[in-house]
Formats: sequence, C-alpha cells, structure tokens
Amino acid sequence: MSVNKAKTKKSNDKSNVRGTLNAGQLNSISNRKPVHVAMFSGGAASAYVAYYIVQKYGKENCVLFFTDTLWEDIDNYRFMEEVAEYIGLDITYRTDGRTPEEVFFDVRFLGNSRMAKCSEELKVRQTLIYLEELRDEHNLEPILYFGIGPHEQHRAVNLQNFYEHNPIEPIATRFPMIETFKEDLDAKIIIRDEWKIALPRMYGLGFSHANCAGRCVRGGLGHYALLYRVWPEQYLEQEAMEERFREKFNKDVSILKRNSKPFTLREYRNLMDQDGIEIYLSEKDDTIPCVCSYS
Repeated sequence: MSVNKAKTKKSNDKSNVRGTLNAGQLNSISNRKPVHVAMFSGGAASAYVAYYIVQKYGKENCVLFFTDTLWEDIDNYRFMEEVAEYIGLDITYRTDGRTPEEVFFDVRFLGNSRMAKCSEELKVRQTLIYLEELRDEHNLEPILYFGIGPHEQHRAVNLQNFYEHNPIEPIATRFPMIETFKEDLDAKIIIRDEWKIALPRMYGLGFSHANCAGRCVRGGLGHYALLYRVWPEQYLEQEAMEERFREKFNKDVSILKRNSKPFTLREYRNLMDQDGIEIYLSEKDDTIPCVCSYS
C-alpha cells in the first residue's frame, strides 16, 4: 500500500511537472456528484490549497480532511482550527485510534526511513476507507487536492499513481501549487501576514515538516539531531520506544541507520553528548518523505 513505491526523476522544471501530471489525470465517468477534498496536513501549503478550492467551488462542495496519528504537536491543532475558521469549513477528522508505536508493535515492524507502516495504517488506510464511504454512502466522487509544490514532483507523481491504482476505482488527484498557480507563491507569508494566523511552531524551530511532533520515523540523522536539541524529552520518548521494541521482539533494528547498519537512538544520543549536537544538525537525511506530509 506504499505511496512511495513509484520512483521518478526529480525536477525543478515547473512546465515539465505540469505535463507529467496532466497526462495522467482522471476524468470521472460516474454519475456521482464531485466533492473536492483538501488533503490537509496541518502545513501551510495544504492550508492555502484548501482556501483555494473553497473559493473556487464553494464550501458546500468541499471537504477539509485530516487523518490524526495521535502524535501531533498541540500547536498543529491550534493552527488547523484557525485555518478552518478562516476559510469557513469544518475539519473532517479520521482516526484509527492507535498511535504509531501501537502500530509498530501490532505489525512487529519498527518504522524507519525506508518503510513506515504507521503511515499506511493511520493515514493511507483511513483515507481510503473515507473515500469509499463518500462513494458508497453519499454517491459523491472525490477529487483530491494536495499542497505539494514543483520541487517535489516525484511525490506528486507517486500520489497520483497510488490513487489511480489502489482504490476500488481510480480517484483523481490535483496539485494546485504545481498545476494552477503560474508563479511560485509563499503560502507561509500569506497565512501569516494576510490571514493573521501564526504558523505552526515547528516551522520556527527549524523542522522541515510538523509530522508527529518531531517523532516521524522517516526523519534522518539531521532531523533527530534537531529533535534532541529542541525537544530532548521527545527524543528520549522515541528512544525508549525503540528500546522497548528491540527488547520485546529480540531484534537488532532501529529507526536510523548509519553506514547501512542499524544505529539506535541511544547510540546516537551518546555520540551527540560526546561530540556536541551542532556538528550533527547538518547530517544529510537520505530519506523518502513520509506520506503523512502533504505540504
């Protein structure tokens, strides 16, 4: 069920991105009424995309959709609710009921930078269930809108391929930050300065995304160095979870890898304590972005 299976060449050429995506977009032949679903990540770009579709199609024809992992930073909820109030559309929440840690123990697999079962169970599966409910129970045909920009073309194509092949019937996807806006726009500045909504605090702390309050298992060495510097208590919670998993299943596994080998958070913390955190903040994160991150 992984959205990240498709491998595509990255490109910053916006025209090429539009061509690639438009070539694969779907036109529904069903008699269902279209409903425009903003895939809300809690980030700035997906917030702006939600605003855009409400302005274009009317809030009565739109859904602001969020799947909750129960690990989100508290300030993410504040931001999402303020955005929802600004655009005049309530958030539709879907929750599996488990945390990422509970998923790891249930499936006996510790999420890492290459595979995150938490995303599949808590995000993707809940999304697919909801989309089929729209069709079966409400006779609505969902069209999905993501906040992905042209610098992440590979993610856009992966998502498009996924929703063409994994639902019972293909579902159309749209990427307004790539396809619609002729010039790059800064959603963060618009939201902060024009909407007068404070951005999620994790942006200001240096995180590249706000997934799971910094505990995203797809974060790499640089990400976890930042987490240890900013929120050491969160880092220690993640370290303790990793140790519980290793002990329970007697497996030499870890969230991080170094030199292609398991590298536990405890080992990494000891190294940072010894050498200083600063030198590890610039460690290259050779990871695939998590499907949780739509913005």
